[in-house]
Amino acid sequence: MGPRWKGRGFKAKALADPMSKIVLQLQSSLNQSNCEGLLCGCSVLLSVEAEQADLLNRSCFGEAMVTAEKDKQWFELSLEEGFYLSYALKCLRIVEDKCLKSDEQLWPCMKSRSALFPYFYKAYCHLRMKNWVVMSGITYGADFVAYRHHPELVHSEYAVIVSLEEEEGGANNRLRVWSDVHCATRLCGGVAKTLLVLDISRNGHSADSPSCLESYTVKERTITRWNPEQCREDHTMVESENGAKEEI
Repeated sequence: MGPRWKGRGFKAKALADPMSKIVLQLQSSLNQSNCEGLLCGCSVLLSVEAEQADLLNRSCFGEAMVTAEKDKQWFELSLEEGFYLSYALKCLRIVEDKCLKSDEQLWPCMKSRSALFPYFYKAYCHLRMKNWVVMSGITYGADFVAYRHHPELVHSEYAVIVSLEEEEGGANNRLRVWSDVHCATRLCGGVAKTLLVLDISRNGHSADSPSCLESYTVKERTITRWNPEQCREDHTMVESENGAKEEI
């Protein structure tokens, strides 16, 4: 299932302004302003200027918050988004209780908020590094959805489920029985998406520090329903031994 652009000329518009270029602009802008995010609950709150707000919107990081402030725009980032900007892109400093956290200090803070954070972050980072726009997939019963470009230009192509390999104990218990696979593929088919399963393996390594992520591996699997009507060969007429013609 290929990309479904939302309008005429949107594909050309996306090609002229690739997501990788927008993310680099965001990275540069946040670095120049020494931007800080506030770790609050299961989110990272970020106050930015108008230019950075535009770049965050265009690169699809976080959701804009409605506040009374006129000079600043606040954004709410997921844990994966906040850590990606901090650890992978090195353009965001994260603070908790007025204390600036290093990567090593921030890692256990993230894990304390979500036991599966190392796996979900690895999946998020894996897709973002390939220039996919990654957003919450809760609307479609998935962990993430992946877009080729900004959601205003194109529909999401993949509903993403993060799966732990058997060696990890299967803590999230996703797609372990046939009925789960059947339900997921039917739902994805109904909303014109392909089910993408990311199997995350620690390969025997611990999750004590963010450096362990380099040892994690990701296996990609796409699962689709088989539709016999779409897979049949073209109807042809054959002549049987008694001279009668039959359609196959």
